[in-house]
Amino acid sequence: MSHFVVNWLAVILATVVAWAFGAAWYMVLARQWVASIGKKMEDIDRADYRPYLWSVLCIFIMAYFVALLTPLLTEAISVTNGLIVGAHMWLGFVITSMVLNHRYEGAPWSRTLIDGGYLLGVLLIEGVVIGLFG
Repeated sequence: MSHFVVNWLAVILATVVAWAFGAAWYMVLARQWVASIGKKMEDIDRADYRPYLWSVLCIFIMAYFVALLTPLLTEAISVTNGLIVGAHMWLGFVITSMVLNHRYEGAPWSRTLIDGGYLLGVLLIEGVVIGLFG
């Protein structure tokens, strides 16, 4: 098995769709999220593009692993299997790590819910897009 044998078009499209979802998610929840990190809206440097670049890179890596692991774990790529793998990755690794770190940081549960909900949406969207492309 080659680690590069994935549908790259599906990975790229999943990245774009998931990133757009994130933009909408955080536009809707901007005030709550900013409050959860202990800042005010005017404290956010909107001209700093680096977090956006990092988010695209991270979402791309997640999409790649959904595409890579779905057929290995479920024996076939489908929307249902993509959703299953995305949900399992979120529950097994993402939200558990987030809860662990946020509890040590003393972050409010609202931050965990906002960020965790976002990443659940990302992984589910990626699973659907990758499942559609097979």
